[in-house]
Amino acid sequence: QVQLVESGGGLVQTGGSLRLSCAASGRTFSNYVMAWFRQAPGKEREFVTAITWSGGSTYYADSVKGRFTISRDNAQNSVYLQMNSLKPEDTAVYYCAADRTSSLDYSPTRARRATSYQMWGQGTQVTVSS
Repeated sequence: QVQLVESGGGLVQTGGSLRLSCAASGRTFSNYVMAWFRQAPGKEREFVTAITWSGGSTYYADSVKGRFTISRDNAQNSVYLQMNSLKPEDTAVYYCAADRTSSLDYSPTRARRATSYQMWGQGTQVTVSS
């Protein structure tokens, strides 16, 4: 299993940018599909984006498409979320998640479900002021 630690959150004005990082422990990071979810106060945790094992495929929620970019560096055991053109509605705690699934079981539908992920980080707060 991997343990996940997020960093990079903070306070930013509307239109600004932030880059979140998620560092994973363990030697099998490349075996995991990685994702970012977020949870705003009073709302359910929602899918933001996911990236497959070698980064060959990425998936985004419609609300962030064109503004956010997920990437990973398997040599550094890290996944990143570049967030541009931030909006107040992006304010949330952002969580990194890992799914140790095989390509036989994987699907974009699976990637968007929080229940698909076995490991979660502690979260990092992103606040976008208007």
